Amino acid sequence: MQIDIITIFPDFFRGPLDYGIIRRAREAGLVKIEIRDLRAFTRDRHRTVDDRPFGGGEGMVLKPEPLFECVEALNLAPREERVAAKQSVILLSAQGRRFDQRLASELAELDRLVLICGRYEGVDERVGTHLADREISIGDYVLSGGELGATVIVDTVTRLIPGAVGNEASTRQESFFAGPELGGDDVSDRSVRPCDKLRAGSTRADSTCASGGLLDYPHYTRPADFRGMKVPEVLVNGNHEEIRRWRRRSALEKTLRNRPDLLDQAQLSKEDKKLVAEIEASSR
Repeated sequence: MQIDIITIFPDFFRGPLDYGIIRRAREAGLVKIEIRDLRAFTRDRHRTVDDRPFGGGEGMVLKPEPLFECVEALNLAPREERVAAKQSVILLSAQGRRFDQRLASELAELDRLVLICGRYEGVDERVGTHLADREISIGDYVLSGGELGATVIVDTVTRLIPGAVGNEASTRQESFFAGPELGGDDVSDRSVRPCDKLRAGSTRADSTCASGGLLDYPHYTRPADFRGMKVPEVLVNGNHEEIRRWRRRSALEKTLRNRPDLLDQAQLSKEDKKLVAEIEASSR
């Protein structure tokens, strides 16, 4: 994948893209990230990228000319052909679709991703309607610019590229994951438990326990007893079926407590629904 980030602050990305999974993915040739300085596409000696809004109002607005010229210089497919070419131009905007794991998975299937970082009061509307394919927001709040949002998207998408994470199972075992199981079958049948299907050759049910759209279950490591705070006994007894059931119940409990809205779209089996009823009854 190639990712191009268009910004008026190219130095902003000197740190966030040089560590961890992103750095390893870049070094392995799995992703190429280019930072495009928007001011390089201005035509006046002051390198002006913004102007006052028509109709009056507060703040300044990013001008369309440098943004259009910058994107056009990237040699992308025509806008109407980008889907077939597996390309997308995204405007980071507080008015955009809220970014989530499902959208990250869609973007990870692309070959080319262009991220336009908005600034100031906003971006000329013609950029969103005639240049970008979509607008994305990383949350229901307003940032000073799109650079932080672009960094979040790059990190989230890069780790989903095959080979970027050492153990691919870990990306399917996390909060919000609602895709196919590691065995390669699509969990379209909601009666199937997310931990039932094992990776070929594996005997560890706990290694393939996808979240099914819920929050992830709790994780523990050594020591088993830290300052009197003990790891749940079920995790050290070696019974994989009990571990599987405990993890699923714990994921359901955490989701009910912190993000109950996720249950409306999660892959809930009959067993899950029974566990939810038990959890709700015990909390009354």
